[in-house]
Amino acid sequence: MLKMTRRRLLGGTVAVAATIGTAPVRRAMAQEQPGGPDTEWRHYAADQANTRYSPLDQINADNFSDLQVAWSFKTDILGARKEYQFEPTPLLVKGRLFLTAGSRRDCVAVDAATGELLWMFRKDEGQRALNSPRQLSGHGCSYWTDGKQERILFVTIGYQLVSLDAATGIPDPAFGVNGVVDLKKDFDQELDPETADVGLHATPLVARDTVVVGAAHTAGDVPAVRKNVKGYVRGFDVRTGKRKWIFHTIPKKGEYGYDSWLNGDADEAGNGGVWAEMSADEELGLVYVPVELPTGDEMGMFRRGNALFGESLVALDLETGVRRWHYQLVHHGLWDRDIPCAPILCDIPVNGRTVKALAQPTKQCFLYVLDRTNGQPIWPIVERPVEAGDVPGEWYAKTQPFPTKPPAYDVQGIGMDDLIDFTPELRKQAVELVKQYKIGPLYTPPVVSKPGRWGTISVPGIQGGTNWPGGCYDPESHTVFVYSKTQPSVIGIIPNDDPSVSEFPHVHGIAGSEVRPQVAMGAAAPTPFMRPPAAKPGSGPPPGFLTVQGLPLLKPPYGRITAIDLSKGDLKWQVAHGETPDNVRNHPALKGLKIPRTGRAGNLGPLCTKSLVICGEAGFYTNEYGIRGAMLRAYDKATGEEKGAVYMPAPQSGSPMTYMLNNRQYIVVAIGGGNYSAELVAFRLPGVA
Repeated sequence: MLKMTRRRLLGGTVAVAATIGTAPVRRAMAQEQPGGPDTEWRHYAADQANTRYSPLDQINADNFSDLQVAWSFKTDILGARKEYQFEPTPLLVKGRLFLTAGSRRDCVAVDAATGELLWMFRKDEGQRALNSPRQLSGHGCSYWTDGKQERILFVTIGYQLVSLDAATGIPDPAFGVNGVVDLKKDFDQELDPETADVGLHATPLVARDTVVVGAAHTAGDVPAVRKNVKGYVRGFDVRTGKRKWIFHTIPKKGEYGYDSWLNGDADEAGNGGVWAEMSADEELGLVYVPVELPTGDEMGMFRRGNALFGESLVALDLETGVRRWHYQLVHHGLWDRDIPCAPILCDIPVNGRTVKALAQPTKQCFLYVLDRTNGQPIWPIVERPVEAGDVPGEWYAKTQPFPTKPPAYDVQGIGMDDLIDFTPELRKQAVELVKQYKIGPLYTPPVVSKPGRWGTISVPGIQGGTNWPGGCYDPESHTVFVYSKTQPSVIGIIPNDDPSVSEFPHVHGIAGSEVRPQVAMGAAAPTPFMRPPAAKPGSGPPPGFLTVQGLPLLKPPYGRITAIDLSKGDLKWQVAHGETPDNVRNHPALKGLKIPRTGRAGNLGPLCTKSLVICGEAGFYTNEYGIRGAMLRAYDKATGEEKGAVYMPAPQSGSPMTYMLNNRQYIVVAIGGGNYSAELVAFRLPGVA
């Protein structure tokens, strides 16, 4: 039995080291813990509503720090090379965990009590997979049953939908062609099966007997072409794989939304995919799809107008794919504010009545709360004037929608009060640094980059405050919990004189940067990228590096978890999440200063249980004993007070889930990063194995 030894660490009493031994006293204590019947976790985020909630309470505030590693599952043998970006959340059905893992995206079944591999399915796709814009293991798989048959469905790296028998891992011969549907076919556009720029990290969504599949593409900072693959959404019959419907996220002429594009730009635009997870309400018969920007991310000169359905949440009929309603969160976005995660479906009390609502976390750190039956805001969302930029040929929206409730849950825009202020000298240097950029509120536009004004500092940055993991929801208190990071980006626009690199006359970059093609691993065609200009000796970091003596430009916290009360539209509590990074704690300019925990930036999803909010840290740090790793932390869901933490050898890389099996509660989380390869780790309280 692996026993976790408790020691004192910065921030509290936590488990930090593993030793081999027995623990008869704690074992007896664990046996006294209330158990319960086995539970399941049948969807990526627990349910089709994307709540990532479980009512389990065997693991609670009194014993969280006593958690031990029950088992771990390394993925090193899955694929031709080790994986370090391991992002799945496993499913739990009848004592078996299902997930995708490894650099080839194998689908595996694992014994939920022991971590033993039960079966594995691999589809080798050759050059088709090597060319894919979405590599590695992705976010996981989906489950379907009619009470007799059980199927596991996932999308391969090469963009094929596979249906497997859940018991054996063998492809279902009744589904598609030998268990496989080629997603590059029947797509309302002609695509090269090997080179087309389309793939997917997200799980397919299964609701009723329909499998809904989105699309993802190469990042659009320096788009190579205007006419890229269009990221349409499709629904398939779960038994046969036959296409039931398709929704054109970039409307065709004569379809709803086409007139929101000027000059017929919709005809030639690409991207506009749904790369995030989706939610569904089977009772209403709706699937909710978060749509990204059409090409390109920070340049909209070829998608003039508000350009539906870019950066819109769209409700589609589950059976037909017909649009029921939509809400555009950003008009003609120029900040890469793709809706990154599934909306959370929740029934909330508003003015004395229960409303079928949804809550959409976003990169811009607004939680948009809408009536999910019709898309109307629960609290007013007002259109406010925003500034235009100076990029030649660009089109600018005159207003943007601003929710009045709930308030923003992280920093938006940048002003002098947001800059680092640990010491007067650091503050002074930060003020001088930002003078070389354009700064302002949320939706301050990107500008042409030039010496002395290198670009616009965007806060949140391009990666957003909240990204693909999304949030979780407590139905008892009607509270959303969401992680966000405070991490700025520079958005500058520069001329492009090389049509072989990009068909866009202006692209994202910094004045003096080199724009040239780069051949990605296994890519059949060059992919554009930016090489920033080098700094002159003694001039400090090159433009675009937003640090002051290597410290983050903005005040901490750099990462936080916020509790948002949907019964009132208010923020309940907020805590810095993540231990202070080593380079901050040990920085010579901060010697002798007592710096509160800063939190740290990353992409994280929390888990909510009966009494706790549980989330791992996003990066490595070194404790006072010289041990390098990360912590899995638990907070009181009512107050935000930290109730315990346990050591992990690497940061959280996928979102945690939990289940009860054989009277024992488990918490399972994917970890990895740095020089620590991917691993699935299961925690439980000490007791008889």
